[in-house]
Amino acid sequence: MIRVGLARTRPSYQGLAAPFHPGAAYPELAPLLGERVGAGPASSVYAAARAALAALGLDAARFGSASWNPLGALVRRGGRVVLKPNFIRHWNPTAGATPESVVTHGAVIRALLDYAALAVGAEGSVALAEAPQQDCDWERVAELAGLPAIRAFYESELRRGFEWIDLRREAVETADGVIVARKPLPGDPLGYRAVDLGSASFFAGSGLDPARMRGADYDPAATGAQHSAGRNAYLLSESVLRADLIVNLPKLKTHKKTGVTLALKNLVGVNGDKNWLPHHTVGAGGDEFPGGALVDRLRSRAVELARGWLARGRATGALRLARRAEWALRGDEFIRSGNWHGNRTTWRMVCDLNRALYYSDAERLRLDAPAPVRAVLTVLDGIVAGEGAGPLAPNDRPLGAILAGTDPVAVDLAALRLMGFDWERVPKVRELMRDRGPRVTAVRTPLDVRVFETTNELASLRERALEEIDCERPFQPHPGWAGHIERSPS
Repeated sequence: MIRVGLARTRPSYQGLAAPFHPGAAYPELAPLLGERVGAGPASSVYAAARAALAALGLDAARFGSASWNPLGALVRRGGRVVLKPNFIRHWNPTAGATPESVVTHGAVIRALLDYAALAVGAEGSVALAEAPQQDCDWERVAELAGLPAIRAFYESELRRGFEWIDLRREAVETADGVIVARKPLPGDPLGYRAVDLGSASFFAGSGLDPARMRGADYDPAATGAQHSAGRNAYLLSESVLRADLIVNLPKLKTHKKTGVTLALKNLVGVNGDKNWLPHHTVGAGGDEFPGGALVDRLRSRAVELARGWLARGRATGALRLARRAEWALRGDEFIRSGNWHGNRTTWRMVCDLNRALYYSDAERLRLDAPAPVRAVLTVLDGIVAGEGAGPLAPNDRPLGAILAGTDPVAVDLAALRLMGFDWERVPKVRELMRDRGPRVTAVRTPLDVRVFETTNELASLRERALEEIDCERPFQPHPGWAGHIERSPS
């Protein structure tokens, strides 16, 4: 039986302010927070994160006492914990929507920071690391999550450090969807490691042409070079790989290329170079768009031509005009760049990154290990979730849920039930369950998973099968997935 903790709470962040104190005198936090343990107004989000950890059964025998240490079984005292949020972008362009449905909320981050700091003690360390989208303003997304206030509290009141790391090696400025400026970044202070899965990659035997794979930037050669001639490599953060425990903090929302974000997709942000990540495959046998409409084929050829110009910094003005004209004529919901249910590239990349991370320790890749060598705890922020045009422009969907688990597929299965989606129609989940290679998950069938549901007041704890978890109203899928991800009413 694989256990998932589910805490239900108020579906809002209203009234919360950084540094997001717990607002309740939880006995286990006294050794960390001292006299500040009950400071601030009560936080329903902090209470829900705590309840989800308790529902997961972590250190269950001591829950409610001053010695409860939920992360203590996952990381030793004196160890290193890295928090991995979803900081993809600092704004939401959808009218009436907010960044609350785009990025992990700071109140969730603060709760897991406290429990991580409690587990590793004064001898250990906790950091936050993420590689957001290239056009994300790191300072603005950090401010959005309240990180400066959280760090100031930790340093001034607790005399403890709290480091956060932008794992990108480059940021860009865009206009009309075209890169107009680039800025080199320091990146991971510990550097990066090329992790090559070789024949253990989900691309092995896929039939997808590496020369036609496209990443997030303009140079296709950089993407194909990492996924050809038997090589399937990713550039992973050493700060993440050297951690004793990774706390994965995704946002619950839809996704244009993989259907949903959730636990599995969020780990894409431990990669330091976006061009090592295949997002779709163009041309014959590819998955750029459905069908063979002339307008889509002509657009694809034009984009391929433009890539060469843009890689050399040319014709940006003309291409911006072309993009504006396209939006005026076609809008923004037509399918391109693999943004649909037929994408056969991105889910493989997601599964690869999970395998690379779960089977890499501080020294090397260990695909011969009988089980994952990496400890990862997922705490999924679904207080205000995202539906529709995720992951960048979702509509806010108040949900009031936090999920916790140590098996990412089990967490994603439970989240899919909450969204009203069918796991068999989500390739990254379905294929990881079927795969017989080095296994990221212990889940073979949904019957393996049990959800322990509670409220943030921990008034009761109810064990439920996955099929008993339901949603009041199914989520609106991304337009490219509509009709191809929903669960049948029967």
